Amino acid sequence: MATKIVMEALSPTMEEGRLVKWAKNEGDQVKSGDVLAEVETDKAIMELVARGDGVLRKRLAKEGDAAPIGALLGVIAGADENIDALLAGAPQQQPKTDQSAVVANAQESTHMSSIPSSAHTSQGEASTPPQEHDRRGAQRVNTAPVTDGSSNGAAAAAKGRQRSSPLARRLASERGIALGSVQGSGPGGRIVKRDVEQAAQAPRAAAPRERRDGDYQDIPLTQIRKTIARRLGESIGPIPTFYLTAEFDVTRVAELRSAMAEMGPDYKVSFNDILIKAVATALTQHYEVNAHWLGDAIRQFNRVHIGMAVAIEDGLITPVIFDADTKGLADISAEAKVLAGKARERRLTPEEYTGSTFSISNLGMFGIDQFTAIINPPEAGILAIGGVEDKPVVIDGAVVVRKRLRVTMSCDHRVIDGATGAKFLQTLRRLIENPLMLVY
Repeated sequence: MATKIVMEALSPTMEEGRLVKWAKNEGDQVKSGDVLAEVETDKAIMELVARGDGVLRKRLAKEGDAAPIGALLGVIAGADENIDALLAGAPQQQPKTDQSAVVANAQESTHMSSIPSSAHTSQGEASTPPQEHDRRGAQRVNTAPVTDGSSNGAAAAAKGRQRSSPLARRLASERGIALGSVQGSGPGGRIVKRDVEQAAQAPRAAAPRERRDGDYQDIPLTQIRKTIARRLGESIGPIPTFYLTAEFDVTRVAELRSAMAEMGPDYKVSFNDILIKAVATALTQHYEVNAHWLGDAIRQFNRVHIGMAVAIEDGLITPVIFDADTKGLADISAEAKVLAGKARERRLTPEEYTGSTFSISNLGMFGIDQFTAIINPPEAGILAIGGVEDKPVVIDGAVVVRKRLRVTMSCDHRVIDGATGAKFLQTLRRLIENPLMLVY
């Protein structure tokens, strides 16, 4: 019996997908579970697999084509089976050609940072629909005669990427070094820690940008950029947003980091790791902030799931640290590194980037003092984190130098009032300026 190959909903917010690469040719034998193709969703590169045995009789979509959910991409059937009836209905379902094929290497994310990204922090983030907020088990992506299930299977990284170790990528991110400019000395030319350290010591000149011909160039939208644009329209316009800015003393946080680092590499954490823990702990005392706007109700969560915005080459995505308030700093640090690495390689599964109850975005590593982030609906708030600076402040009548950090909270006024947001920041200040409260 013939089996349709259709464009699956491979992520909760996916409306269409782009067929990146066919893994099978027409005439190839196919078994249920075989990988048929790689599909670019709004979040990742996913595998499309068969749920039927037979021969790949027809490929209707071309590599680079974008197709809406449910569109017919191909047909699996017996070698002599008549599939004319299936093909007869194909034209109206045919994928539309997406010019983003010319930038097909967009799925190869080299990612500049393992910590949250930009003021656009939440446009590319896909929040779980209101009824779905907890971690969910997702089944493997399938192509089937009748199915609309989602998947958490991630495709292998695109070929041609320069290999690098996770530590090398993190060091390059922290020091603002493009891995493409580094010569690898590890096995097979892999970039390792010493290569990044040597590149950091070498004098760097600004590389001239390639001169383009013509008056302008139109850049086709990739799936993730389309989602960013759509979610921007859902957030900054309809949501009545106000902003609260505060400056915290993080001198003790710096001392805590140093003390933990002296205990060994397993205890080394970043400012961002500590802030994730502090925000999560503060949210347990402010259910009004750990909330979603549902239109006809406000849902206040008893569990705290922190979305951390991560920049990738083609946009950004917000992986989630679930139950962050219950985890230790070392656990948060380790999990954040793993999630950021998977985000860079577009290997996050839907259950890893959906379900956040509150988000943070950090641009401090780029030298940004203060900024405002865009709320990721249906969440009610997001915290934008600037850089740590040494500043002169007056303490007990004397001028001393302290490490200071500015944060700005974007609030959905339908859920969070000014005083509510201010009280949350008061709690957050108390935790950050007394960080031992986070490790008891």
